[in-house]
Amino acid sequence: MAYQIPRGCQDVFGNESYKWQALEQTLRSFCYMYNYDEIRTPIFEHTEVFKRENDSSDMVNKEMYTFKLENSKTSLTLRPEGTAGVVRSFVENKMFANPDLPAKFYYMGPMSRHERPQKGRMRIFNQFGVEALGVKSPYVDVETIVLAFSILKSLGLNDIKVCLNTLGDDESRANYRSALKEYFAPYVDELCGDCKRRYEQNPLRILDCKVDHDHECMKNAPKMSDYLNEASQEYFNTVCELLDKLEIPYEVDDKLVRGLDYYTHTVFEIVSMNSEMGAQSTVLAGGRYDGLISYFGGPEGMSGIGWALGMERLLIALEAEGIELEQKPALDAYVMCLDKEARTYAFEVLTELRAYGYRCDMDMMERSFKAQFKAVDRAKAKLAILIGKSELEEKKVTVKNIAHKEQETISVDELIPYVDSLLEEESHHHHEHEGELKCIELITMENCVFKM
Repeated sequence: MAYQIPRGCQDVFGNESYKWQALEQTLRSFCYMYNYDEIRTPIFEHTEVFKRENDSSDMVNKEMYTFKLENSKTSLTLRPEGTAGVVRSFVENKMFANPDLPAKFYYMGPMSRHERPQKGRMRIFNQFGVEALGVKSPYVDVETIVLAFSILKSLGLNDIKVCLNTLGDDESRANYRSALKEYFAPYVDELCGDCKRRYEQNPLRILDCKVDHDHECMKNAPKMSDYLNEASQEYFNTVCELLDKLEIPYEVDDKLVRGLDYYTHTVFEIVSMNSEMGAQSTVLAGGRYDGLISYFGGPEGMSGIGWALGMERLLIALEAEGIELEQKPALDAYVMCLDKEARTYAFEVLTELRAYGYRCDMDMMERSFKAQFKAVDRAKAKLAILIGKSELEEKKVTVKNIAHKEQETISVDELIPYVDSLLEEESHHHHEHEGELKCIELITMENCVFKM
């Protein structure tokens, strides 16, 4: 039977895996610079972690993978997003007692949502996100936005903009909800089924509807900015002023409410303006959440903020702007075994090269000389190291410089200094951590595993 990958999933391998590694490294480096620590939470949680009372979001109501094991009453859900698990961990481990708040984390890993697969939207997708927990400050809001913007710009994205809005505090939002309910009341019957539900649960989400976004009633819907109390307006003004000071370009979007119900105050998206992105133009999104920490049993009044990006969608955005991330690097050397009797000797040579930090490989299929040279070419190897019967008998190796089309036979004892001289730039890189490499060398040589 031929097995196929489930719909909405993908395998990442070959050259693609190097793009992912390059992206992951960039993300980790920026978080290190901003003093964000990595956090790893379980791939599934108790369902209540994600499904909160009166939550109107599609993710919670339609898209979660929820299950119970046989003979168990416990309902578990594969995580559809990262924030809830991080906040649960923050509270459970009493990180709120840390005297140096906010606690700043980043996470990276697969999320699961049962939605219609399309370009940039998978059922199992990889999400990267950050959370800053324990402090409510416009400075923390702006720090997270600057971090997000800096990451995307460093990757080379130019066709992007920050969309910004505020949902205000509880008082402001309650007044706004009442105004929306009153305004949309005559139109409820004309709206989609989801919006009918949203009207009762959270009318703000009507503004985020993908079905009714062109409905006539949307044009004149009340704006959040008209219902902000003084404290909420002042908070948002500070966020905007700080972004202006730092010359981070943004535009205020009154209809930006985000897809999850727990957001308060600052919400934002960074969208791609590139036409190739189509409807899936949002690259990164997030916002502040005032009530989530207390929901999980943490201190009342303690707030957090975060954002997340889908890594698959980010890679599409990079591709749309013609940005190439790292390709599979060339091999430093490829060991060619030209005689069956010399195979063990060739393997010893290969292992010694690796012990000194060189990226190399050898033929394991006992192929012909011609076939091995084709493998050298496919691997884009800088050096071919030829080992046959004569090299075995004389404890020598023949080193061929592919670029210069030159070769020389040398004693195996001279191999590493010789490779160093040929690959001078690379050898500096390989030997810059001499102590670490020496440990590898000692393990390899002193245990007498590969004596030559």
